[in-house]
Amino acid sequence: MKIHDDFRRQTFLKWGIARRTDDALIGTTTLFNLNLDSHRAEIGYCLDRAEWGKGYMNEALQALLDYAFEELALHRIEADVDPRNTSSIRTVERLGFQREGYLRERLQVNGEIQDTVFYGLLRPDWEVIKKTFNRSS
Repeated sequence: MKIHDDFRRQTFLKWGIARRTDDALIGTTTLFNLNLDSHRAEIGYCLDRAEWGKGYMNEALQALLDYAFEELALHRIEADVDPRNTSSIRTVERLGFQREGYLRERLQVNGEIQDTVFYGLLRPDWEVIKKTFNRSS
């Protein structure tokens, strides 16, 4: 299966997000465009709309970022967000990502040309922000 092959080669790493109560699959997180020589990657994520606002994505992305920075020894993670998706923007900003640019008409999705907002997170920044999560737990 392609996902398993990509995971073994560490080129595209995708995880499911399941509710603890019933183990139902409710979303995914992904590390892609991995460049281990440059110690960087991009993240992607999606969550069933019925599960928004319950903290699942924040928890899942914290685990993904820990894995990326600690296990893969990455230095930089990037996120490319639709500027209309204010929930997603809040999610990456809460995790410590810094807004680095606004890219006009960058993507075409379902026939629509869309702008994107580009975010970056560096390992030293993550180490600081992670401490705040650990204190509030």
